[in-house]
Amino acid sequence: MTEQLKHECGIAMIKLRKPLEYYKDKYGTYLYGLNLLYLLMEKQHNRGQEAAGVGCVYTHSAPGEEYIYRERAQGSNAISEIFGRIRNDIHDALMHGTPAIDLPFVGELYMGHLRYSTTGKSGMKYVHPFLRRNNWPSRNLMLCGNFNMTNVDEIFGDIVSRGQHPRVMSDTVILLEQLGESLDNENQRLHRYFRDQGIVEPELSVRMEDNLDFRNILQRPATTWDGGYAMCGITGSGDMMVMRDPHGIRPAFYYCDDEIFIAASERPVIQTALNCDLEAIRQVPPGAAIIVSKNNDVRIEQILPPLDYQHCSFERIYFSRGSDRDIYLERKSLGRQLAPQILEAIDGDLEHSIFSFIPNTAEVAYMGMVEGLDAHLQQLKLQRILSLDKTSDDYGRQVEAILQQRLRTEKIAIKDIKLRTFITEGNQRNDLAAHVYDVTYGQVHDGVDNLVVIDDSIVRGTTLRQSIVRILDRLHPRRIVIVSSSPQVRFPDYYGIDMRKMSEFIAFRAAIQLLKDRKMQHVIDDVYARCKAQEGLPKEEVVNHVVDIYAPFSYDEVSAQIARMVTSDDVHADVKLVYQSIEGMHQAIPTAPGDWYFTGRYPTPGGNKMVNQAYIDWYESAHKN
Repeated sequence: MTEQLKHECGIAMIKLRKPLEYYKDKYGTYLYGLNLLYLLMEKQHNRGQEAAGVGCVYTHSAPGEEYIYRERAQGSNAISEIFGRIRNDIHDALMHGTPAIDLPFVGELYMGHLRYSTTGKSGMKYVHPFLRRNNWPSRNLMLCGNFNMTNVDEIFGDIVSRGQHPRVMSDTVILLEQLGESLDNENQRLHRYFRDQGIVEPELSVRMEDNLDFRNILQRPATTWDGGYAMCGITGSGDMMVMRDPHGIRPAFYYCDDEIFIAASERPVIQTALNCDLEAIRQVPPGAAIIVSKNNDVRIEQILPPLDYQHCSFERIYFSRGSDRDIYLERKSLGRQLAPQILEAIDGDLEHSIFSFIPNTAEVAYMGMVEGLDAHLQQLKLQRILSLDKTSDDYGRQVEAILQQRLRTEKIAIKDIKLRTFITEGNQRNDLAAHVYDVTYGQVHDGVDNLVVIDDSIVRGTTLRQSIVRILDRLHPRRIVIVSSSPQVRFPDYYGIDMRKMSEFIAFRAAIQLLKDRKMQHVIDDVYARCKAQEGLPKEEVVNHVVDIYAPFSYDEVSAQIARMVTSDDVHADVKLVYQSIEGMHQAIPTAPGDWYFTGRYPTPGGNKMVNQAYIDWYESAHKN
């Protein structure tokens, strides 16, 4: 994507299922788990470059010694900073004669988190993992996750009604306190149970730690959550869980053998870290939690009933690692699906068309696009050969000329440098922004060739107008065709991706402009009135009325308006936009039906409530003067 979006977060969880001496003997170090955590986090660096955090629990420390370690840092170099600190702490401990098994961050349980803020909240107090401390190990809770809750106000009200006083209005903090209370209740249940059997301390605490059940901790709080999540928790006594939302919106994969349990947001990072077979890695089922007890029993518990499966399609189009086998094939299929629309956009003129991609993340879709176009070209060549007169004297020359026809594929646009444009203003700033991308000269025939460039998604359109279209126009093509392997992004996301305001979407701005141009302002006003009328309703009763903004127009009409909006006055080429269809996307990605970005079909009631509020905010801001 030429316009970078902040993405949902990344998670990494490790539970060593054998004594630490086993890993020292087999792998030569007590730091096997820590080294593995570093690898899992670096391989998921794409999922969060705003902050990172790690946690570790060692269940065999003596009283008076640390058993929960946590490090957090902000910035794109957070991972390096964190592990640099840990390395220094380990070095200092060794210099003071600390035994290797008692070094900082040597433990059996590890948690890693990579963060992108999708709600505008930043600062160390929002960086995962969050930690709830207590002198009893079984009452300590460390929490991280890849999630956004749409009903933070309801969850907040729930815990306030139970007597709590949260310090921060953040979904992570609120969930920590909510689950912390549930953890306290589970401890109290076990305390009463074993006390009634006549068991006293210190044996009582040991029994409680050995019998803690994460299912009981999750059961009640989970019923209050509306959102997309892959949530992770570790207790100070050595229990671990990874839970996924009941619609399966956010991803969570895991691997387990007799040595280790691993969970992560990305499947290929587990493959890389362990060099294991693809089939050995599984997804956490929707609504379920994978629970690993202190005693290393691993089980799947259905915490919430699985609902209509709505795994996020946009994640697979753009955010997920392309090294995953299925995602690689899906992205190629996305490009292949677009061949008929591209042929229509260039009037079938393959001879005078050059095909390329921008940025590098679109390369796999580009490969699929080329395959689809090449298949069409092969059919054309076959038809031309079959139509030739075989008795002609130059039949062989004609066949040879047809067989030599190839698609013209070139590396046309290259992201050169991140130019600092803050020192200029107005037109000078826009002119400098146009040079963020460099182009390859000498391949386009002036005024003759079509230039077709594929992107994985077009959301805001700003980079297209300020940079890409203008710089491509300098090659003097007859027509510029910008292709999006994703459908038109029309609606905000509320489940972990930084797309929350209606004004951000060029498809929305295009539809609003079409309504104004066609004297249909009443539609804009009517949608506002209907959204406003639902403000006080429970989320379960709210209907998404924003879909009606797009209803008067065909898909192609909106695409044509977007093309006009991204074409500045100084562009001479004819500019067209080709978007993936909803049907084409579902054919290419059948395992991820969640399409609310494109259709407005939100998987949870909270999504409908929040999109209406986003429209109200946009309307009132646009009309405040």
